Amino acid sequence: MDSYFIYGSEAAEYLKTKDRKLAPFIDQIGHIYKPVDRDLFSSVVHQIIGQQISTKALNTIWNRLQDDLGDITAQSILNAGTNRIQSYGTTFRKASYICDFARKASDGSFDQNEIMKLPDDEAIRHLTSLKGIGTWTAEMILMFGMQRQDVLSFGDLAILRGMRMVYRHRTIGKDRFERYRRRYSPYGSVASLYLWAVSSGAVSGITDPADIKRGKK
Repeated sequence: MDSYFIYGSEAAEYLKTKDRKLAPFIDQIGHIYKPVDRDLFSSVVHQIIGQQISTKALNTIWNRLQDDLGDITAQSILNAGTNRIQSYGTTFRKASYICDFARKASDGSFDQNEIMKLPDDEAIRHLTSLKGIGTWTAEMILMFGMQRQDVLSFGDLAILRGMRMVYRHRTIGKDRFERYRRRYSPYGSVASLYLWAVSSGAVSGITDPADIKRGKK
């Protein structure tokens, strides 16, 4: 059975109260059912695979991995080894990162239970100490592996696009982004879900002002 990012009506109502421009999008889109990973370990593996590839390619590789290995655990990854992980369709470099992570999880140098207890900034710091994990990937792990409620990634191009579409800005710089992040807090993750939805075309007739600047129609 699929698991989804958990948020209640109080989160949506809070965002609607704080942001009158985002509010109608929340009403039109309704509750968002965003799949999440079953645990932190599988989320790290999932997010490493998904870096810089399409959702379709990610789903194909992820399904092959699960079909062949079953549960995605440190032991199942170590038993498979780098070459077998690569054979599912990912790069050798990503496969090596995944196996390195599995070794750290297996020998206890990466303690999943302890990471789960850390505040967001410390959890990101620990995750980015792993090979192949940058800030954006760590933020996605916080959302989809740990279900943290207040994650809004400046490094996510789709979120920036969603902001431009909602607020009609041609650019979203760091200062402007931070103002919105503070406005959404403590439900930045829920705002992220709606911004992703807007960016992907969930509301018809909404254009990206940046396209006008580039001369696109």
